Amino acid sequence: MSMASSPADDRSPSASRSKPASAAPRILVVEDEAALGLLLSYNLEAEGFVVEHVERGDEAELRLQESPPDLVILDWMLPGLSGLEICRRMRAREATKTLPVIMLTARGEESERVRGLTIGADDYIVKPFSVPELMARVRGLLRRLAPERLSSTLAFGDLGLDRENWRVNRAGRDIHLGPTEFRLLEHFMTKPGRVFSRAQLLDAVWGLSAEIDDRTVDVHVGRLRKALSVAGERDPIRTIRGAGYSFDETFGKSAQSDESGQ
Repeated sequence: MSMASSPADDRSPSASRSKPASAAPRILVVEDEAALGLLLSYNLEAEGFVVEHVERGDEAELRLQESPPDLVILDWMLPGLSGLEICRRMRAREATKTLPVIMLTARGEESERVRGLTIGADDYIVKPFSVPELMARVRGLLRRLAPERLSSTLAFGDLGLDRENWRVNRAGRDIHLGPTEFRLLEHFMTKPGRVFSRAQLLDAVWGLSAEIDDRTVDVHVGRLRKALSVAGERDPIRTIRGAGYSFDETFGKSAQSDESGQ
């Protein structure tokens, strides 16, 4: 296998779990070969992604249910639960049915590739493989299936978010947000309409190691709402009782429809 680079001694896949969430796309690497998982994690982090690595299929299934990432690199043969079964379950769940999946396998036969793609994998790469090629496939898949995760700007209606310059504006005015509120808004805007529980938001915005109460989310969502909506402006954040919060996928559409109908 071609190695683009090797990890330094103080870097490990588990290190990314203790980092606070960033604007970068999140990738879950499911690979039971520890050395390969470490290599992939290091190179993905070097490309700017936030990475979590697990070695068992049942661990991956739990993580996918708790907080789905933006892309999964999934080994075919895994302890606990096979990659094929994980992919099948992902496609059966609303929250993960369109989540990009790259499957890794030592099975190079055409029939096996067809089987993996039929189950729901978006791409398929045979071991041994070139790490730079895998990095290119990851970016290509995200550009095709989740372009909002690589775009430097996000916009809905009169609300815009600039990832590179950490700026938010609405109807031509700048909105000043703290780092946590900015990451919250970015997370909501990348998946409009999807409902996030407080636990999922804690994971995505604060990081897995954050030892804070779920109700902290309510405080920051309240601050975000106050900053976004003034003078009777429409609130783009929805509260779903007993479930969590989401970014209203219809935000901005009604105004556009009214203008087009005039």
